Amino acid sequence: MEQSQSSPVAPGRRTWVTVLVALVAAGFVMYALTRALGLERGFPLVPLLAYAPLVLSASPVALVAALLLRRWWSAAAVLIAGVLLATAVLPRAFEDGVMTPEGPTLRLLTLNVYFGEVSPEHIVDLVREHEVELLTLQEATPELSAGLNEAGLGDLLPHTVDRSAPGAGGGSVHSVYPLTDLGEPGQDLGSLGMPHAALEVPETSRPLEVVSVHPMPPQGSDTMTLWRDGLRALPPASDDTVRILSGDFNATLDHAEMRGLLDRGYADAADRLGMGFTGTWPVGGTLPKATIDHVLVDDRVSVDDLEIMDVPGSDHRALVTGLTLPGDGA
Repeated sequence: MEQSQSSPVAPGRRTWVTVLVALVAAGFVMYALTRALGLERGFPLVPLLAYAPLVLSASPVALVAALLLRRWWSAAAVLIAGVLLATAVLPRAFEDGVMTPEGPTLRLLTLNVYFGEVSPEHIVDLVREHEVELLTLQEATPELSAGLNEAGLGDLLPHTVDRSAPGAGGGSVHSVYPLTDLGEPGQDLGSLGMPHAALEVPETSRPLEVVSVHPMPPQGSDTMTLWRDGLRALPPASDDTVRILSGDFNATLDHAEMRGLLDRGYADAADRLGMGFTGTWPVGGTLPKATIDHVLVDDRVSVDDLEIMDVPGSDHRALVTGLTLPGDGA
């Protein structure tokens, strides 16, 4: 009586599995190298780089699969890619050293109001509830601006730089402190509205400025240059002036352009507090959330707290952060 033997795997099937695993490993390596070397150029690489944390979370699954299939070279490639991504991405989950400058505090709220669709009354309620002293809005329309006035925002934040416009093209800055309109970075480039204002905050060691940030989104090949130039038009940090950049950057910390902006003297508030993985867009969509809304602060500014919350009517989350500014003695 013959004993049954398990049939060997067909050579063609082994080749197919090897090629498939190798292609997956190559994809991880190419993604990690693109991120590490800042090689993303054009569409769709720029949007894909927004999901580096998601790719990092998938790398252990790919590694285990390659090991179980005994594709050692592919496993090694996935491991290297995972290490590269982890080195770049994981630090934002840990709190940095807390600065404690002696100076005035400032509570800031930033929100993309989605073509002005957020209720003005809800914005005023948020300002009141969180004792906001500085508000930056993106996609602010003239209708929203009028609604905010009717809802009583001027009673809480009486000073305004209003660059509202139809559609997604507007923005505004509202403050409890006097404001001076400094124009819009990138206005000559065809960028979206990014009002830039100076604030007169008592007891600060240096002048204070804020920009409501909103470069063109990198949604296709025709907007890539505008997106890049909009980010590059933002003012660098300065020894003479304390600057805060807040809003919808349409970029994550994994984009080379965003890292270049940070290298010009800024720190990301969420990154400082170990909240850098918290996605901000899209709210209610089918895509995974990417962290494209930020508050960037001068290195001399302390980030004391941060809350990231959903706002009805917007596809972005709002960021409310408490800051301590350098005082007269700094």
